[in-house]
Amino acid sequence: MKNIVLGILAHVDAGKTTLTESMLYLSGAIRKYGRVDHGDAFLDYNNQERDRGITIFSKQAVFEYNDCKITLIDTPGHVDFSTEMERTLQVLDYAILVINGLDGVQAHSETIWHLLKHYQIPTFVFVNKMDISLKDKHELIEDLKKNFSEQCYDFDNLDTDFFENVALNNENLLDYYLKHQTLEDNMLVDEIAKRNIFPVYFGSALKMSGIEHFLDQFTKYIATKEYPEDFGARVYKISHDDQGNRLTHLKITGGLLKVKSLINKDEKVDQIRIYSGNKFTTVDKIEAGNVCAIKGFKNIQAGQGLGFEKDEISPVLSSYMDYRIILPDNCDQHKMLANLQLLAQEDPQLHIVYDSSSQEIHIQLMGAIQIEVLKNIIKERFNIDVDFDFGRILYKETILEPVEGVGHYEPLRHYSEVHLLLEPGPKDSGLQFALNCKEEQLPINYQHLVLTHLQEKEHLGVLTGSPITDMKITLVAGKAHQKHTEGGDFREATYRALRQGLKMTKSVLLEPYFAFSLEIPAESLSKAIYDIELMNGEFKIKDQTADKVILSGKAPVSKIQNYQNEVISYTKGKGRLIYRLDGYQPCQEQDKIIEQINYDSEADLNNPTGSVFCSHGAGFNVSWDEVPKYMHIPYQTKKAAKPVVTNYREERYQDEDEELEAIFTKTYGPLKHRGESSHKAKPLIKEPVYKPKPECILVDGYNVIHAWPELKELVKDNLDAARFRLMDLMCNYQGYKKCILILVFDAYKVKNNLGTSEKYHNIYVVYTKEAQTADMYIERTTHELASKYNITVVTSDALEQLIVLGQGAKRISSRELYLEATRLDQEKLEEYRRKQPKGHDYLLADIKKYNSNQGE
Repeated sequence: MKNIVLGILAHVDAGKTTLTESMLYLSGAIRKYGRVDHGDAFLDYNNQERDRGITIFSKQAVFEYNDCKITLIDTPGHVDFSTEMERTLQVLDYAILVINGLDGVQAHSETIWHLLKHYQIPTFVFVNKMDISLKDKHELIEDLKKNFSEQCYDFDNLDTDFFENVALNNENLLDYYLKHQTLEDNMLVDEIAKRNIFPVYFGSALKMSGIEHFLDQFTKYIATKEYPEDFGARVYKISHDDQGNRLTHLKITGGLLKVKSLINKDEKVDQIRIYSGNKFTTVDKIEAGNVCAIKGFKNIQAGQGLGFEKDEISPVLSSYMDYRIILPDNCDQHKMLANLQLLAQEDPQLHIVYDSSSQEIHIQLMGAIQIEVLKNIIKERFNIDVDFDFGRILYKETILEPVEGVGHYEPLRHYSEVHLLLEPGPKDSGLQFALNCKEEQLPINYQHLVLTHLQEKEHLGVLTGSPITDMKITLVAGKAHQKHTEGGDFREATYRALRQGLKMTKSVLLEPYFAFSLEIPAESLSKAIYDIELMNGEFKIKDQTADKVILSGKAPVSKIQNYQNEVISYTKGKGRLIYRLDGYQPCQEQDKIIEQINYDSEADLNNPTGSVFCSHGAGFNVSWDEVPKYMHIPYQTKKAAKPVVTNYREERYQDEDEELEAIFTKTYGPLKHRGESSHKAKPLIKEPVYKPKPECILVDGYNVIHAWPELKELVKDNLDAARFRLMDLMCNYQGYKKCILILVFDAYKVKNNLGTSEKYHNIYVVYTKEAQTADMYIERTTHELASKYNITVVTSDALEQLIVLGQGAKRISSRELYLEATRLDQEKLEEYRRKQPKGHDYLLADIKKYNSNQGE
C-alpha cells in the first residue's frame, strides 16, 4: 500500500476545504458530506473557523483510497495565517494546490507556489469552481503556465505534444519516446516526484464534479518515499488538547518511534496519537513516513529536528507588523507573559517580546483577522480581554560592507575575546553562521559555544534597534584563559563583537515590501501610476484591454497597506488590489524613520557595543571605536574596517526623469531638491525682496491635438503632421509667453522605450518611456517642481486637473489654450500691421530694387 503525507493549499475562498470534504466523503472516511457555509465541514471544527468560514489552524485527516493510505493536512488559506501553512510544508510528500476557476492565479497562490518550490514538494493543481467559471480550460492552463511553470499540463489531454515535451526532460525519456511514441505511467510518476511536470485537473468540489476522477488519477501518479533505518523526525507544530496537555506534532522521517522512548536524553514519549479531525487513536509505535502527535515532550519546539534531522529550518514568511498588547488594569503582567509564551510555542512567528524599559509586551502579527482571532483565543484559554494598539512596521537592518568585529570581556577573574567576520548576504537569506578559527588558537568546545551564543537570541542593529538579517557571521579568532574563563564570558564577548562590528561598518535599514496586482478601469491608469510612484513603488502593465488594465509590481508595506480603500474610491468600486509579502528591501525614507524611532545604540545597556578590559586588577569599559587599540588578537582579515559615521544616509533615489531637470538647469541653473538644506551662512537682509518664480507650462500633447479643430482634422490623415503642427504652434506661443514650455507626448505603449527629451526650436518635447503616460509625467513633474516654479498644466482631463490643482499648479483646458493662442496670434498680427508705414507695398519695392540692380 502506498503511504504519503499530503497537504492541500490554496488562496482563501478557492474551495480548498470543500475539496477536502469531497475527497473524505468519496473515500468513505466520513459518512456525511459537510459544507463550509453550513458550518459542518469535518476539519473546520473550531468555533472561530465555523463562524468565519475560513481555515485558521492546520489539521489532519486519514483516509484510504485505491490501495493508498493518505494523511491529509488541511492548511489555512488566508494570508494572515500563512506562517501556519508554511510550517506544514516541512513534512509533506505531495501537495494539491487549489486554484479558483473564477479568478485564476491570485497573489497568494503565487506565494504558495514559491514556497512549494522552496521546499521542493511535488505538486498537483486542481482548478475548482469550473461549474461557474467564465474561463475555459485553455485560458486557465495558459494562466498557470505564465504564473507558475511551463510544465503545467492538462492531464486529461495527454496527446503527442505532451509526451514530446516531457520526453525532452532527459535523454532516457527521449530515447524511449522515439522508440515507442509514448511514455509509461511509472515515468510520469518519476517526473512528477522530481517536480519536472505538474499535473492539472478541473472540476467543482461543491458539485462533486470531477473529484472521483481526480482521486483516481492522483493515487495513480504518486509514489511512496524510501526512508532510512536510523531514527529521524521533523516537528512542525505545537498544540494543546482540551485538557491542556501539550502535544508535539511531527513526521517520522526515519526509523521507528515507540512509546516510553527517550528523545534528547530527557524528553519522554508518554503517548503517540494519530489524529483524524478532532478525534484520535493511540498506538504503541509509529514508522517512518507517518505523522503523529506526541504527548509528553516539554521543551521540543516547532521547526526542530530530532534524531539525524538538522535543527530548525528558517521560515520564508514572517510577520511584518509589531503591536503592543494592552492588558486590563487588574491583569498580572508577568503571568500574562507566561500565558502568551504558550501561544508562541504553538506559533513561533508571534514572537512575544517583553520590553523591560517600558514594561510593555509586544507581539508580531500579519493582519487584522489574525488580531481578532488571537483576542478570542486569549479570552477562551485564559479568560482575559486584551486589546492591541496600532501596529508599526517591523524594520530590519543589514550591512553593506564586510567588517571584523571584536568583543572582549575581562572583568576581574573573567576572560574571553572573540573576532567575528560580518559579511553582507543575499536578499532574504537571513542569518548564516560559520566557523573558520584554528583549534590551536581556540579549542573547538569554545568555538561551538560562540556558535550557540550567535544562534540563541535575536541580535539588534545599531540604526533603529531592529533585528539584523541577510548576513553571514563567521568566527575567525578567539582566545580563552585556562584559569579565568567562565561559561558566560564567551556570551558577553560574542554579543559585543557582533555589535562592535555593526558600529564599524555601514548599515542600511530594510523595510517590508508587498508584491501587488492592481486591476482597474482603463481610465484610472494615470491615477494608479501616479499613486504607485508616490509610494516609491515599481510596476509593469501586465495586461491591458480597451476597458481594463492590470498592473503588477511591488511597493513598501508602509505605503500600500491601506491603499485598497482609495482604489475602491477612485474606481467607483470597479478596482481590485491583491498583494502578498515579498521580502525586505532598502528603506526609501531611512533618515526619516531613524529620526522617528530615535534609537540610541550607546544607551542600550542590554546590547552593549563596547568591551571590558582589565588593568591593574580592575575592569574598565572601552567604547566600540577604541576597542582595536586594546584588543589582544590582531585582525584576521586583510581589510579591517575603519570607524564610519553611524547615521548612515542611503544614497538618494534619483528622479527617473533626469532629462526634465536638465531642461531647468540649462535655463535657470542647478535645481535645489526638496529636503536639502544649505549650511552656508546667509547674509542679513534688512527688507524682504520678492522674486517672482519663473513660469513653466506643461502641455499634454495628444489631449490638445484631439481638442483643437485644426489638429483634430489633421490627425485623421497623418498623426505626425498633427504632432509637428502642434509643436510649431507651441513655439509661437512660447515666444509670446517667454516661459519654459514642455510638450509631452504619450509613448508608454512602445515596448522597451526609454523615453526621450529634445529641444525643438525654443520649446522642449518629451516622449514618455514605456509604462509612463503623459499624465503621470506631468503629475510627477508638478509634484517635484511646484515649490520652485509657477506651473501651468494644459489638459482637458478632469481628474488630471484635480490632481495638479492639489499640487499647487494652475490648470487650463486644451480649449482655453486654443482660444488664448488664437487671441495672441491675432493681437500680434494687428500690432505688426499698426507698426508698418501706410501705403507701402513691400513686394513692389523689392521688384523695383531688383530691376534697379539689374540696370547698374
